[in-house]
Amino acid sequence: MSQLFTPENSALLLIDHQVGPMKLINNIDVEQAKRMSLALAKAAKILGIPVVLTSSQEDRLQGPLLPELQEILPEAFDKRVKREGVVNAWTDANFKAAVEATGRKNLIMAGVTTDVCLVFPAIDAVSDGYNVQAVMDASGSPYELSEDMSRRRMQDAGVVLTATNTMIAELAQNWSTPEGQKLIQLLFTEVLPPIQ
Repeated sequence: MSQLFTPENSALLLIDHQVGPMKLINNIDVEQAKRMSLALAKAAKILGIPVVLTSSQEDRLQGPLLPELQEILPEAFDKRVKREGVVNAWTDANFKAAVEATGRKNLIMAGVTTDVCLVFPAIDAVSDGYNVQAVMDASGSPYELSEDMSRRRMQDAGVVLTATNTMIAELAQNWSTPEGQKLIQLLFTEVLPPIQ
């Protein structure tokens, strides 16, 4: 994948960042995964990047999407695609239609859990001709082994693995712009560890 991801050609897809599945994250600190997910949402808002949110069976164990997402992205939250149990979001007609409606071919994806909710749509999107970057610190799995296998599968299929700070820097391109100033503030207050 050679094309630079920019605010003009990218969309953010947050898959199943729900109260229940978040508790299953065990390969990284769950609070970090939550913080990174919300930072991606804030970066998308700053840059005007279209966002597609999706959830699975909110009325069951999975529970609602993170309430902070409603505060940050109220419109995307209201338009979220509620799947009735379809595991691979890419095979849900409403989700795929929402992604296509963004008109973007570069997809920034994060999902909870990596080993169930992110791996399959990321691979299928690449197969359908999209460029995909999977944000690994805004995703997570119950086990190191399942996380590792999912990362390998995604990489083998052409998905580029990245981290929140790297993704935000790529989108920013220039810290001196008004948006860049907001993004660097976001990085230093919510993404990066405190400077000692």
